Amino acid sequence: MKPILMTSAAALALTAGLAHAQMVIEPGSDDRINWQSLEDFKASHSGMEGQEVSVLGPWLGADQELFTSILPYFEDATGITVNYSGSDSFEQQIVIDSEAGSPPDIAVYPQPGLAADLARKGHLQPLPEETSTWLSENYAAGDSWVNFSTYEGPDGAEHLYVFPYKADVKSLVWYVPENLEDLGYDVPETYEDLKSVTEQIAADGEAPWCIGLGSGGATGWPATDWVEDLMLRMNSPEDYDAWTTNELPFNDPKVVAAIEEFGWFAKNPDFVAGGVGSVSSTDFRDSPKGLFESPPSCYFHRQASFIPSFFPEGTEIGVDADFFYFPAKADGSLGQPVLGGGTLFGVHSENPAAMAFIEFLQTPAAHEIWMSQSGFLTPHTGANTEAYGSDTTKKMGDILLNATTFRFDGSDLMPAAIGAGAFWTGMIDFVGGADAQSVTDTIQSSWDTLN
Repeated sequence: MKPILMTSAAALALTAGLAHAQMVIEPGSDDRINWQSLEDFKASHSGMEGQEVSVLGPWLGADQELFTSILPYFEDATGITVNYSGSDSFEQQIVIDSEAGSPPDIAVYPQPGLAADLARKGHLQPLPEETSTWLSENYAAGDSWVNFSTYEGPDGAEHLYVFPYKADVKSLVWYVPENLEDLGYDVPETYEDLKSVTEQIAADGEAPWCIGLGSGGATGWPATDWVEDLMLRMNSPEDYDAWTTNELPFNDPKVVAAIEEFGWFAKNPDFVAGGVGSVSSTDFRDSPKGLFESPPSCYFHRQASFIPSFFPEGTEIGVDADFFYFPAKADGSLGQPVLGGGTLFGVHSENPAAMAFIEFLQTPAAHEIWMSQSGFLTPHTGANTEAYGSDTTKKMGDILLNATTFRFDGSDLMPAAIGAGAFWTGMIDFVGGADAQSVTDTIQSSWDTLN
């Protein structure tokens, strides 16, 4: 059943008094939504009428509209008014507000690093201890989510400081089904299969991959995603975590091997459309175009879930183009790791309404209502995957639910001088002909200057 937009007089009456957008789905009208979870939440949060909670986040425009679409359900259940403010300079604003002693009740962090820094300085409130248990038991790869939501406080003790809500998936390979069928190849299910079909397509005289690292002043970042995915397929999650903090040096043999593995794809002139020289010069937004040429100039493109925005107008995902999970090794020794991102809700005040909102985010309905629209993936195993608004998001959601390990983008976790600097330029040098050892030595030297 599709979401029912409330346009009737009865619908308007139901939402009267709510401070924000109308409910996008009439309670009880869509049987994909766990309405009972909202009723249970309401029963346990009586007596909060008239309170307010402020939320600051990075969402503007359509994203803000989607987030605020869940707020009327919380407001209806509790009587609490939510005041959301979006900022395109969120990272700077939350630091300024926190240090000035005037933070919002809740802040929505795009990645863990900033939240960890503010927790260490005493600007975040620890979440209840049972929240860690809840995440472990209710999120796929739950321990992964607990780990990067747990930070040192000002006293040096570790606590869970943020609640993850809304995820993104990066471990995706895009392709045109018709092109692959014309060559007689199946979608690879293991990493070994992926390498084998790469070699077979090249043997047929075709270029298997389109890879573009160009991005203006940020040129090189797409290669860091490749390396991060390969680190998770060649090493343990613990090694990955140590690498992002430099406990595992950037020039460790494990990192060198992962970069060399990226080179297996990107530095072979038979494997890349346009040859190796095109890898650094092609803008990442233009790089998937080869999939849609006639005849195609490539067959695979590794990129995150946002890349269809740069596909030809009218491309229908699931028909004209599709994707598969960037596969793990066949022996299963490292499970099915997924690289991605997400948003983390941290509480800055002792306002009870703020903790109530965190509890609201644990209800399946708080996930399913956004799932039924667009732009939302969740690792919540209790959320109904049939609530997803499209087959594409459902398929991405299944990848997330099947993950045995989930890790945030490593370069975003590193100091900016490394993750958004030396790592980017190092990858350009590597594709340009430098060897992995010298590149990683240079990056490690840059990290050493920060210590």
